[in-house]
Amino acid sequence: MLSDIEISRAATLRPIQQIADRAGISPDAVEPYGKYKAKLIREHLPVPRDLGKLILVTAISPTPAGEGKSTTSVGLADALNRVGKKTMLALREPSLGPCFGTKGGATGGGYAQVVPMEDINLHFTGDFHAITSAHNLLAAMIDNHIHWGNALDIDVRRIVWRRVLDMNDRALRDIAQSLGGVANGFPRESGFDITVASEVMAILCLAEDLEDLEVRLGRIVVAYTRDRQPVTARDLKADGAMAVLLAEAIKPNLVQTLEGNPALIHGGPFANIAHGCNSVIATNTALGLADYVVTEAGFGADLGAEKFFDIKCRQADLKPAAAVVVATIRALKMNGGIAKADLGTTDPEAVRRGGVNLARHLENVRQFGIPVVVAINRFDSDTEDEMCVVREIAAANGCEAIVCTHWAEGSVGAEALAHHVAALADGGGAQFAPLYDDAMPLFDKINTVATRLYRAEHATAEPSVLAQLKRWEEAGYGHLPVCMAKTQYSFSTDPAKLGAPVGHIVPVREVRLAAGAGFVVAICGEIMTMPGLPRVPAAEGIRIGPSGAIEGLF
Repeated sequence: MLSDIEISRAATLRPIQQIADRAGISPDAVEPYGKYKAKLIREHLPVPRDLGKLILVTAISPTPAGEGKSTTSVGLADALNRVGKKTMLALREPSLGPCFGTKGGATGGGYAQVVPMEDINLHFTGDFHAITSAHNLLAAMIDNHIHWGNALDIDVRRIVWRRVLDMNDRALRDIAQSLGGVANGFPRESGFDITVASEVMAILCLAEDLEDLEVRLGRIVVAYTRDRQPVTARDLKADGAMAVLLAEAIKPNLVQTLEGNPALIHGGPFANIAHGCNSVIATNTALGLADYVVTEAGFGADLGAEKFFDIKCRQADLKPAAAVVVATIRALKMNGGIAKADLGTTDPEAVRRGGVNLARHLENVRQFGIPVVVAINRFDSDTEDEMCVVREIAAANGCEAIVCTHWAEGSVGAEALAHHVAALADGGGAQFAPLYDDAMPLFDKINTVATRLYRAEHATAEPSVLAQLKRWEEAGYGHLPVCMAKTQYSFSTDPAKLGAPVGHIVPVREVRLAAGAGFVVAICGEIMTMPGLPRVPAAEGIRIGPSGAIEGLF
C-alpha cells in the first residue's frame, strides 16, 4: 500500500494556470509561486453573477483512530465535479507545529489529497511566517514604547499581548523576558502562543479585504493603562506596518486536488483554541467562482462547526446550505470504550455505544437549521453489520449515512455522497440561524454554548473573570460572539470523557478580548494555547533522503 506522500508524488500535476483556467480565473489574477501554487489577485477576478452554495464538512469528536475530515472534504469536492457540479474546495493551511508533532498535515490522504502536499504542509507561500512576523512586530513595539518613556502610561503588569511561534514548544508557554539590565527593557512575565492561536491569524481569516484588515489590526487591545483604559495597536502606530507585512498573505492560495480540481487553501486557526475556519476571503472568492463550495471546520462539530456558524457566518453574512458530519467505525468504537489496539475486531455493539457521540453532533448541527448527512469514511476492517448500526443512528436523527471510499478510490468513492449533498443544498431546506443573539450578555453566550451544545449543567467562572466580562460589556464589546477554547476530545473539558457526557461543569479559567478579530475567547479547563510535542514527535522520522526527496512526512 502506498503512503500519502508516495501517492502525491506519483500524480501528474497540472500547471497552475491550467487550474485557474478551469476555474474561470484569468492570467491577470494569478501570481504564480512556482509551477503548482499561486496567489490570487481579487481585483482581477470576474465579478460573480451568482454565489455558489456553501457546504460545511465537520466531524464527530476526534480520536487517535482518525476521522478524515479533510480527506472527505477533498473527496466530496472531487466527486461533485465528477458528477457535473462546478465545485471549488476551500480549506485551511496546516500549521508546522502539528506537522512535526502528532496530528500531521491537513492536505487529505490517499487518493483524496490537495497537492503539492509537501509544500502545503511545510512553508507553503509563507502566510504563517508573515502572520508570526506581524504579531511579533507588535510585541516588540509595545516593549520599545515602554523603554522610551511609556507616553501611553501602559501598566507593565497588564500587558496582554504575548508573542507567537508556529511550532509546538511547551517551554515557551510562560517566560521571564527583558532580563540583562536596563538596556534590555523592563523585566516582566510573559509567554508564547502558537501562531494559529494569534489574533492576527483570526483577523486575516475574518477580514473582508486589505482595508478591513488594517482597521481590525488597529483595534487589537494589547495592554491596559494604570487606570485600566485599553491600549490598542493603533495607539502604538503599529497597524500600518503590520498590514504591510500581511499584504501578500491576505491573498488566497490556489492549488489543485489529485484529480486536477481547483482548491483555495488560506488561513489556519486551530478550532480547539481559535475559531477553526479558513479565510472569509477564500470562501467568498470560491463562492463567486463555483456553483458549490466545500469547506471544513476543525475538530468536532462542537468546536469547529459551532465557531463556523456563530463567528464566521455571523461576521461574513454567510448562509450555509448543507453540512456533512464525518464518522469512522473505528472512532465510534473508541467512543464506545474499545482500546485502539482492538479496533480491528468486529463489534457492532461498541459502535452503538459510541454512536451517542455521532447522535449528539447531528443534533447540534440541526440546532443551527442546517440539513445534514453522515459520511462514513470507510476502513478495510469495517463490516456491514457495523455500518448498519451507523445508518440506524443517522436515521433516528432524521438523516442518512452514506459509505464513502474516497481514500482508496478518489472521487468514484464519494459519488453517492456528492449526489446526496447536492440534493440537500439544492433543496432549500436550510434555515440558518446562529445559536445566540448579539445582545445576550457575554457570560450568557458562554453558558448557552456549554448547556445547549456540550450538554453541561452550566459554565462557571471566578468573580475576577465575570468582572472582566462586565468591564468589556461596559466598554462596548458585549455584542461580540464567544470563541470557546477547550479540549477537542470530549464535549466536556475532560478529554477522558468520551461519548456524550451530560451534566458536567464547564470551568472558564480565563477570558481574552480579541477586539480586532471580533470575538471574546473563553479558555476552559486545562486547554493550552501553546501545545507541546509528544514523547515521540513526528520530527524524529522526517529527513532528506538519498535522492534529495523528503522522507517521513506522512
